Amino acid sequence: MAGRPLKFKTPEELQEKIDAYFRSCIDYKRDLFGGRIIDKEPDGDPDEKGVQRWIKNDYVMEQIKPFTVSGLAAYLETTRDTLMDYETKYGDEFSDTIKKAKQKIYAYTEESLFMKGSATGAIFSLKNNYDWKDKKEIENSGELGFNINIGYEDEEE
Repeated sequence: MAGRPLKFKTPEELQEKIDAYFRSCIDYKRDLFGGRIIDKEPDGDPDEKGVQRWIKNDYVMEQIKPFTVSGLAAYLETTRDTLMDYETKYGDEFSDTIKKAKQKIYAYTEESLFMKGSATGAIFSLKNNYDWKDKKEIENSGELGFNINIGYEDEEE
């Protein structure tokens, strides 16, 4: 390979930075005061006084930024075109690493189409990924029923 040296020397180095990008898009869910929200679940039924005991699990996490190919490229401090070069030009190991990252982004994007409370995203996905088409069906009996009456009536004054 001639030209500039690769920004990422190994697929493992690239994967480590890709994983960091995905982690950067997720953070702790916080309350109004900025405190982390703890995920709790009931520990059995309430006692005889009606007191419910809770098991503290872990902190609740939430998606704070969407996963995007352009966002990944920016996080890696490169361009989208350079990222695509790693997929197509620098060997199967780099290609597989980028393909897996893109697949995760595509899955996130497609899933989000269904979570907006509208069928528009689902329709878009069906048309673009599954060859669905809008069809208009017009029933035709085969008969033409034109009744054209052309003429002038005499006007009397």
